[in-house]
Amino acid sequence: MIQNDTTEKSVFEEIPTEKIYSEKAIRIGTFFAGPLVAGYCIAENFKAFNDFEKAKNTWIITALSMIAIIGLIFIIPDNFPSILFPVLYSVVASYFLKKFQEQDILNHIQNGGETFGGWRVTLIGLLSIIVFFGIIMSIVLLTENV
Repeated sequence: MIQNDTTEKSVFEEIPTEKIYSEKAIRIGTFFAGPLVAGYCIAENFKAFNDFEKAKNTWIITALSMIAIIGLIFIIPDNFPSILFPVLYSVVASYFLKKFQEQDILNHIQNGGETFGGWRVTLIGLLSIIVFFGIIMSIVLLTENV
């Protein structure tokens, strides 16, 4: 009898105990709520995969991205199509997900690991929007008298 090794699991494989964010949840959350969602979720996934250096680097990239986006908001013309921002940071987040986490996410799920639900990503998205607009409003108020 021939056995298919790809579907048979070893009794020694551990079921992951950490929950992670799925690619779909990160992509949707990033599109609707911004790059802070991507940064947070991707960094948390890296922590779950015990890659703390990449988690730290993710936060650095996220902070630099936020600074660039906020800077662009104040210099782009009013008639600029605003849909380009969500599309751009969603494409960038998708690229990083595919390059650095796709295989780990697949392995996690195939080994019986769980993912966070959509409501958690929705809450993270709402918090991200509040933080983002708080930063923008602070800059506007601080520079209004200058």
